Amino acid sequence: MNSVRFLFRHLITLSYVFLLSAWTPHVYAKDKDCWADFFEESQYKGQTLHLEGPVQFENLTKVNGENWEKRIHSLKTGPKAKVTLYQNPKFELTLTEMAKKPDFLSAWGITEQDIKEDSELIFLANETIHDLGDFNFHKKVRSLKVDCVE
Repeated sequence: MNSVRFLFRHLITLSYVFLLSAWTPHVYAKDKDCWADFFEESQYKGQTLHLEGPVQFENLTKVNGENWEKRIHSLKTGPKAKVTLYQNPKFELTLTEMAKKPDFLSAWGITEQDIKEDSELIFLANETIHDLGDFNFHKKVRSLKVDCVE
């Protein structure tokens, strides 16, 4: 009789645990290796902005309570991070309107690839960029994405 009660009590306990886990929303931890550090000055100096991915900012005017628009000068990426920097808000490319006029672009000798290269930068895992000025992107970042990769 005691073994039946013991079994019955454990069965009820397991049922409660199962029901609670089924109704509880799942929370997934962010990958600790998916991050990027952005610095206000070259050589990783000045004020630092640490972001854990995945995250996107259409504009940088209110990131962690501060305006980071056009302040990023250097950066470091984590082992599982991919960072895309944009010169314009909302991840827009610079010459978007010009791209709609292919005759104009060809007359100037501008290709679609030129537009992309001039408006965004992509950095992969474990990169250390001591000066965005090397890419002609010195303090031009107005939106960004930190994506997680395997």
